[in-house]
Amino acid sequence: MKDLFGLAILDFQTNNAPEDIITETSISEADQMSISYLFRNFKKMPKLEQKALQLCKGKILDVGCGAGSHSLYLQEKGFDVKAIDISKNAIKTCQLRGLKNTSVQNILDLKNDKFDTILLLMNGTGIFETLSKTSKYLKKLKSLLSPNGQILIDSSDIIYMYDENQDGSISIPANGYYGELTFTIQYKNELEKPFPWLFLDFNTLQNIAFANNIKCELIQEGEHYDYLAKLFL
Repeated sequence: MKDLFGLAILDFQTNNAPEDIITETSISEADQMSISYLFRNFKKMPKLEQKALQLCKGKILDVGCGAGSHSLYLQEKGFDVKAIDISKNAIKTCQLRGLKNTSVQNILDLKNDKFDTILLLMNGTGIFETLSKTSKYLKKLKSLLSPNGQILIDSSDIIYMYDENQDGSISIPANGYYGELTFTIQYKNELEKPFPWLFLDFNTLQNIAFANNIKCELIQEGEHYDYLAKLFL
């Protein structure tokens, strides 16, 4: 991976001629995104993200922290928060912004630590990659929870993105799960290697959680097929 997403974040932080990134998925056309959105403060965050941050307690792990805006808010509130991301450039940005506890790390490699709250926001199910890998990730997250700990995760049911037939049925792929997408990112005329990204509807998340002896509760629904869920033991 060229880490173009992280590079865009770092360029914005350091005023190094940042540009919009261009994202494209296997079911949608190219779309521009301003990196400034990742640097928003609490007041400018969507209500689901605000709700998640308000529910945080104890020692916190922010998975896929990006530019670190969620962790920064929590740190300023006095929480003990650890921010991790697989992007070196994103973590460098977090450090420049003043985050005290950061690490370039894949969640699957994290060991010997326990957390009261694990955050996965901005389509937190994306890191699961595919439906078949979801149980593996949930088991890992479960192993990192303290007694009475919680996982706060958001996603969207993207079935609305598929075409509706005349009989009212939806044209979805015959093979695989409709929330399994392939993402491509372009930044400063460079193209990132395509990567899998999973959007998970709540019922499917709940069923997989239950299969792994994890309770799953719908906390709040957003304005456009998105939701915030809490997973706990």
